[in-house]
Amino acid sequence: MVSSDKFAAVTVPVPGRPSNKAAQWTLRITARLRVSALLVTGLLCACSSGKTPLVIYSPHGRELLSVLEQRFEALHPNVDVRWMDMGSQEVLDRLRSERANPQADLWFGAPSPLFARGARDSLLEPVAPGGPLYVSVYRTPAVIEYSSGALTDAEAPHDWDDVLLPRWHGKLLLRDPLASGTMRAIFEMIVMRSLQRTGDTAQGMAWLRRLDAQTKEYVLTPALLHTKLERQEGLISLWDLPDMLLLQNEGRKLGFLFPTSGTPVIDDAIAVVRGARHADIAREFIRWVRTPEIELLAARVGFRLPAAGIELPRDSMPAWMGPVEAHLRAEPLNWDTVEARGVGWMEYWDKHVRGTGEQ
Repeated sequence: MVSSDKFAAVTVPVPGRPSNKAAQWTLRITARLRVSALLVTGLLCACSSGKTPLVIYSPHGRELLSVLEQRFEALHPNVDVRWMDMGSQEVLDRLRSERANPQADLWFGAPSPLFARGARDSLLEPVAPGGPLYVSVYRTPAVIEYSSGALTDAEAPHDWDDVLLPRWHGKLLLRDPLASGTMRAIFEMIVMRSLQRTGDTAQGMAWLRRLDAQTKEYVLTPALLHTKLERQEGLISLWDLPDMLLLQNEGRKLGFLFPTSGTPVIDDAIAVVRGARHADIAREFIRWVRTPEIELLAARVGFRLPAAGIELPRDSMPAWMGPVEAHLRAEPLNWDTVEARGVGWMEYWDKHVRGTGEQ
């Protein structure tokens, strides 16, 4: 299988002129897309066993995707599940770049506003005849992450505003928000709070400028982010619950806390790519992955909360779910507003906020 970690070293320097963060980011993404396009072509060509390849673009990580691959192939011996692990925004960018010649069958995982943008761009087709263009699979809360080799629960920030305290100046590492659905959801929550309190986004952008001032580095991949925290190159970050539980289960020296004032809970979705070569198999995968049996499997091996409306048997739920449900305070968000205005907010942040926080 192909992991996004393999693209982490792909950078495109811009010689002979001052550094421009937005331009450097665009060039890095372009290089990643070109490299991964070659890898997808290799995956499709490599399927010489006579099996039908089902190509999935997903940010859900090796642990969960590998198990789902094995289970689905066991039920469908003539299918060869092939997935690529990449960031949520990167999936959307890839699908846009491949619009004329789709390489994937399924888009599995991203906040629902990103899927709404994909639907608006005519990148998706119904998950069932006459059905919606995407459906929810999991709920993914955001959390405050910290290096447990350096901090205790009591010492770590307990809410969003705590991250802005002087003691965390230069000790905050963040996944680059332009590539990450999780980071976008957090930023969008901050701006939505500003809209609700003042009727304007200015207060939210001012908060994000202060966050920028705290940030030592915007890291390109989640794997690198967590490694840097373990090395104590930074002490705190903002990330998502499933990854934190997976990392703790592996014995990594990383902790997390739910923000006390509330946190965005991402409605994590799945969709068939428009023009998919194997749309019928993709639709069967969607039906299958949303069954209580497979939702329970995802909870056990991938620490995933099931989508709203999907009930799991209480006596079979893994032990971690009880404390999470007890401590999680979901922030109510108008996701329609986020979908309509979120792109503009992020573009403004990238052009006018990133790199402008007072040092």
